[in-house]
Amino acid sequence: MDNKPIIGISCGDLNGIGLEIIIKTLADKRILDFCTPVVFANNKVLNFYRKGLADSDINFTSTKELNRINNKQVNLYNCWDEEVNINPGILNDIGGKYAVKSLITATKALKDNFIHGLVTAPIHKSNTQSEQFNFTGHTPYLKNVYGAADVAMFMVAENMKVALVTEHVSVKDVAKYITREAIISKLQIINNSLKRDFNINKPRIAVLGLNPHAGDEGLIGKEEEEIIKPAIKEAKQRDIFCFGPYPADAFFARGQHEKFDAVLAMYHDQGLIPFKSLAIGEGTNYTAGLPGVRTSPDHGVAFDIAGQGKADESSFREAIFKAVDIIIGRHEYDEQHKNPLNKLSSKVVANMVDEKITDIPE
Repeated sequence: MDNKPIIGISCGDLNGIGLEIIIKTLADKRILDFCTPVVFANNKVLNFYRKGLADSDINFTSTKELNRINNKQVNLYNCWDEEVNINPGILNDIGGKYAVKSLITATKALKDNFIHGLVTAPIHKSNTQSEQFNFTGHTPYLKNVYGAADVAMFMVAENMKVALVTEHVSVKDVAKYITREAIISKLQIINNSLKRDFNINKPRIAVLGLNPHAGDEGLIGKEEEEIIKPAIKEAKQRDIFCFGPYPADAFFARGQHEKFDAVLAMYHDQGLIPFKSLAIGEGTNYTAGLPGVRTSPDHGVAFDIAGQGKADESSFREAIFKAVDIIIGRHEYDEQHKNPLNKLSSKVVANMVDEKITDIPE
């Protein structure tokens, strides 16, 4: 990167709070000191919500050419030209259809390196499903686009980071997805992300149990003894500094999460309830394990307040800054590790004594 990172922004459900929090965030011109935003939407849709936010006006440059981004202003990349009916707070097919169109266009821009990172506004899972988009959310879609073997949903805040083994899975089905391979894979992704994305040299990762009291040594379920403990042991053999399994309730209640760089939870609510209750500052959802950087706010479409000017943009703003931080962190990490000789300091090299060769045969 020669200049500021270019951050793509998908608009989310047209009838949710996505465009409102985008406008409120980008109305603060100071954000241009840190990145160049590119919103993937449409002029008329953006103007619809802008008119209702008199105190959060933004100026933007409209473009259809990603290689001609104005780095001194907010950019709007027009993903469609047709008229679209907007009904804030209403769950309908139109809101989902154009959310997907924005996401697909923005993801392609990320994969083609026109943008350095992607921040996604919330979508609603029930109106985005189609033959074109048969996914339960952003994370599985991005995994599929990149052809990644696995990724991790990583919730990040100032005082804690929580990843999940299973994401949007019915509680009754969670146990069958808890396998040794799945746990090891997530631990590898988290470990690599903590090093490369967050510049933590030797991360400490806590692993939670699946059952109450982490199974009580097999009395309340066998998963800890038969699956989770062996997975932790194997991960340690792969130089991953991980510990557990810990009972989830006591672990967070006693503040043990503060002793670790990240926590691996077995399922969605086990990780996200304590995260949203105990996280300091605004939380960010980060998809670890992708070649591209993607973040999002830690909330949904909020139809109940859509179009009323009430939406809080704090988490969305933090998602943008977190994307910028990770992009810069990756760049610095890659620069430091691209040549092993860089590990030798100039002082060491300067004090090296040349080998003297004697008795050269004639």
